Amino acid sequence: MLDECKFLYDAASLAAIGRRDLQEDAVAMHFPDGARLGFVVLADGMGGHAAGEIASKMVVQEFFDELHVHMQDPDHLERHMGVILRDALDRANARVHRHAAKWPDRRGMGATLVASLIIGNRLYWISVGDSPLYLLRGNRLSRLNQEHSMAQRLDTLAQRGVISSTQAEQDPDRFCLTSVLLGEVVSEIDCRDCPLDLVDGDILIVASDGLLFIDEARIAGLVYENRDRPSAEISERLLCEIREFDDPNQDNVSLCVVKIGAPETGASHSESTASPPHRRVVPRRMTVQMQVRRSKDRLSQYYSSESEG
Repeated sequence: MLDECKFLYDAASLAAIGRRDLQEDAVAMHFPDGARLGFVVLADGMGGHAAGEIASKMVVQEFFDELHVHMQDPDHLERHMGVILRDALDRANARVHRHAAKWPDRRGMGATLVASLIIGNRLYWISVGDSPLYLLRGNRLSRLNQEHSMAQRLDTLAQRGVISSTQAEQDPDRFCLTSVLLGEVVSEIDCRDCPLDLVDGDILIVASDGLLFIDEARIAGLVYENRDRPSAEISERLLCEIREFDDPNQDNVSLCVVKIGAPETGASHSESTASPPHRRVVPRRMTVQMQVRRSKDRLSQYYSSESEG
C-alpha cells in the first residue's frame, strides 16, 4: 500500500554527445505531478553504424511503455515489482533480437540498461551492464547497482592474491562488459525487487558510463555542493565538469538527477553542517587514469559467460 506521507520528487535529465559522432545514449523519465511514484530509464547503446542509437532507444521505449501501463495500479505494481521489472527487460531484449534478425547488418547491436522506480520513498531498480545508479545521502556517495564488467572479476582475483592489484587495474580487458542486452540470454541482471528506503534530502543520479570520465569523488563533491539547488542545475553542473575536463576520448554522457523531499521541506535539502563529501571506498571503482582509456566500442570486447575459459 502506498505511503500516506506524500514524498516529492524534483527530477531533471540532460545529455551530451561528448567526442563521439553519434549520440547512442537514450534516457526517459516520468514523474507525474501529484503522483506518489515515478521512474527513470536509461540505456547506453553499442554496435556502430547507428545500431547502438537504435538499440538504446528501443530498450528505453519498451521499458517506458511497460512501466507506464503498470503505474495506473501502483499497489499491483509494488506487489509484483520483481516480475514486472524482469518482464520489461525480457521484452526489451526480445525487441533487440527481432530488429537484429530483420536487419543483418545490425546484428551484434546492444545496450546497457539501468531503470529505477520510486514509490513513495521506496526505491527499486533493475540494471544490466555498467551504467551507474548513485545515491548521495548526507555527504556520502554510494553506487547502488552492480557493475557488470571484467573489473569486478579482476578485482576479485586481486583480493584472492591470484593477480596483483596493479595487474587488475592495468588489464586491457578491465572495462569489457560481462552482460548487456544483445537479444540473447542476459548473463547477469541486478534487480532490486525489495525496496531501499529513501529519506528526505537523498539525491539519486542515474547515468551512462560517460559520467565516469570524472572521478567519483568529484561527482560526490559537485552534487553535495549544489544539493540545495534544483535538480536541473545539479545536472548542468555535472555536464559542465565533463566539458571542463575535456577528455579527448569522452564518451556520450546522459544523466538524470532526482531529489527526494518530504512534504515539509519539498525536494530541497536543508543546510548541513556535515564535513565535505568523501568517496566511499567500494570495490571495482575506477580512477581518472583508467577512465580515459575507455574503449570506443565496448561491444567488440563483450565477454559472455559462455566465452569464459
